[in-house]
Amino acid sequence: MNRILLITNAAAGTADERAIEEAVEVLREGAEVEVVGTRDEDELLTTVADRPGVPVVVAGGDGSLHALVGALDALGRLGSERDGAEAPVVGLLPLGTGNDFSRALDLPRDPGEAAAVVLGGCTEPIDVVRDETGGLVVNVAHVGVGAEAGERARPWKARLSKVGLGVLGYAVGAVLALFTTEGWRLTVVADGLTIAGGGRRVLQVAVANGRTIGGGARIAPDSDASDGLIDVAVSFAIGRAARIRYGLAMRRGRHQELDDVVRTRAREVTVRASNGTFTVNTDGELSHPLRSRTWRVEPAAYRMLVPARRSVPGQTLTPGHGRSTE
Repeated sequence: MNRILLITNAAAGTADERAIEEAVEVLREGAEVEVVGTRDEDELLTTVADRPGVPVVVAGGDGSLHALVGALDALGRLGSERDGAEAPVVGLLPLGTGNDFSRALDLPRDPGEAAAVVLGGCTEPIDVVRDETGGLVVNVAHVGVGAEAGERARPWKARLSKVGLGVLGYAVGAVLALFTTEGWRLTVVADGLTIAGGGRRVLQVAVANGRTIGGGARIAPDSDASDGLIDVAVSFAIGRAARIRYGLAMRRGRHQELDDVVRTRAREVTVRASNGTFTVNTDGELSHPLRSRTWRVEPAAYRMLVPARRSVPGQTLTPGHGRSTE
């Protein structure tokens, strides 16, 4: 029997409830759907643990997907092959504020259309990025002005969410951070190659699996979450005019054309503070104060349900897994 476990936020608002009802109606046209609302990470872990082998769909944004992937990791289920089993199948109904990772996978925002992808889409192997503490990056980790912007955006996002404009909070935070920061002295090493030596101030370091942050800012426009590599970008745009130019260019994904931005791809990246500390924004969650952090890519950690029409260079998507069975 076809089965799907749909994880929702137990505290979801009325708008989300209507969207979930619409999605469930579509899902039940092709599968037996169990809907479970969870309140915290412990409830999520228990819910997923009790249903091994069942494809799990989460209704929410990047934070909700991050929590689900973290639960799968805690249960030892991530990985392309383990004891002859395939990596777990995950689906996403994009109901968050920014929905950045769903953009990278071409997932539709409409709940009914997103549910149709779950039923009839293909599965794509998706990488995760892990730091030395065991923490996971699903979308993007970034240091510098982006992390500062995320911190400044929090109160604005909360206020604007009350009128359905929460995504504008990211823009407010970004503007405030760009106008006030003086940069950070950081060393950045990617696969043994030093791309920032600590003597020159850095505006931002991006460690990207996905493509956008903050509701669409294209921090790594060419990133591919299934290529087994981390996209790394370092900006040295410290002067006020340079900072503004960088911010405007990044919204369009054109910052990598600037002379003061260095970009590479790597399997391992380390960022160290030459003096002081720094903050990391990981999928919207802040970690600080830190003096050093190292990330490594783990290829094909899980399989994501994506549109069948999606074209991924160098990848062959597996059809029909929208109706996976135990």
